[in-house]
Amino acid sequence: MRSIIQATATVLIVAIIARALLSWFIRDPRNPLMDFLITITEPILAPIRSVMPRGLMIDLSPIIAIILIQVLTRVLLSNV
Repeated sequence: MRSIIQATATVLIVAIIARALLSWFIRDPRNPLMDFLITITEPILAPIRSVMPRGLMIDLSPIIAIILIQVLTRVLLSNV
């Protein structure tokens, strides 16, 4: 169980980082790679964006999502 939680957290964090980095180079959301990354990460990032203040120069939702995933992983692993 421990390895499943860790692997899931790692995959999500890598997908979020990949999406953030590739968004600088791939502007077409219909690109198969971007479409895949958006499909995986949007359910995590959208709720965070909805509570973030509008008008920020940079999208901080990936950073917040990564922190939340790490905290949740530690909480789950402490109870396993």
